[in-house]
Amino acid sequence: MIRWIYRQIYNVALNLLLPVALLRLWWRGRHAPAYRQRIGERMGWYVPPHPCALWVHAVSVGETVAAVPLIQAVLQSQPHLTVMVTNTTPTGAERVRTLLGATVAQAYLPWDRPAAVKRWIRHLKPQVLVIMETELWPNLLAIAQAEGVWIILANARLSARSAQGYGRWPGLVRPMLHCLHQVAAQDAATAERLQWLGVPAERIAVTGSLKFDAQRPAFDRQQLREQRTPGRFPVVVAGSTHAGEESLILQAFTDFRRHYPQALLILVPRHPERFAEVTQLLQSGGWSMQRRSDAETLRSDTAVWLGDTMGEMLLWYAMADIALVAGSLRQELGGHNMLEPVLLGVPTLSGHYVLNFQTIAEILVQAGALRLVEAGDLSSVWQELMQRPALRQAMVQAGEQVLSANRGALQRQVALVLHALARTQRTTALPT
Repeated sequence: MIRWIYRQIYNVALNLLLPVALLRLWWRGRHAPAYRQRIGERMGWYVPPHPCALWVHAVSVGETVAAVPLIQAVLQSQPHLTVMVTNTTPTGAERVRTLLGATVAQAYLPWDRPAAVKRWIRHLKPQVLVIMETELWPNLLAIAQAEGVWIILANARLSARSAQGYGRWPGLVRPMLHCLHQVAAQDAATAERLQWLGVPAERIAVTGSLKFDAQRPAFDRQQLREQRTPGRFPVVVAGSTHAGEESLILQAFTDFRRHYPQALLILVPRHPERFAEVTQLLQSGGWSMQRRSDAETLRSDTAVWLGDTMGEMLLWYAMADIALVAGSLRQELGGHNMLEPVLLGVPTLSGHYVLNFQTIAEILVQAGALRLVEAGDLSSVWQELMQRPALRQAMVQAGEQVLSANRGALQRQVALVLHALARTQRTTALPT
């Protein structure tokens, strides 16, 4: 009875907040028009045209990039499997179209209203639902379980702060987590926190992170650099920046350029709706800058190149002498995937606020493959690394060793998905 009451309170709150959610989409759509498109999918009015046996939900870019090798490996084993991928953000949807193309169907996940979710699931008829990392919704999980869908939480990560937040609502959270049939946790700490919140221990396996199994891109770094940044040295990339971070990075870069006048900063905001804002910041600061979207050849006097296009983050990192993974210089952000530049053999820095990638950051720091820095120390650390090429090379070698030692999560999580598909297919085939 208490659980039912919690669900009803949750559903009432969700309906009350619906106008706020629509207003937020409209507001974000000022700079990123894709947020104002396909509203029918988010409302649940649209249903997929065809059923799909496997449904994978990946919120945004990071989760999508992690999910792609998993989906590709499953399809390699079962080429005729029908797959639906849902996202929450336009950037995530764009990554699905770019990386998977017509091999999968793609849509936005409907908001977690009972009628919309039930209509969606009954039309889609998935056998297995794979949710990437931490995107958990009470109605989605409860209805999927009731409809006989096998639910896997893949590449799961849960910080101590998030676990405490979930723990404040046991009447809502414990029943939701009990709907999970299997959990593939990135690390032991996540497994312990999920168990504490209510996931039965026998349903949790520590498989490691899919991010360690990312494939190195096939492009030639040296050739790419000669084509895009000829004669520029050094090149510093600040990737996935958020509001308030660009000014800190530019302040450090101002000092760095006193020592390296030909230095180039490639500045890549995390969210496309902020491209215009960062352009204005650079212009008002008097920076000699260019925008990637203008498709112009890099000028010799350009100090900052703004990466205002989508899907090129790895290309930017590949051109770097030093990479800074942002989203980590302010406490409320939590960091981004520092394995991307490490994979490319680039000396990598991050701020100290890496809650979203705590375990990965600890592994890399302990091995010497990653340095955590304060914003005020960026210039001095950039200078130190440029003056000590042996140190840069040691960081690269340490990164290679970390990647090699931690691979294998992909194989383990693919096995979980294939086992679930086989199990549900057998169950479906049983006579009634």
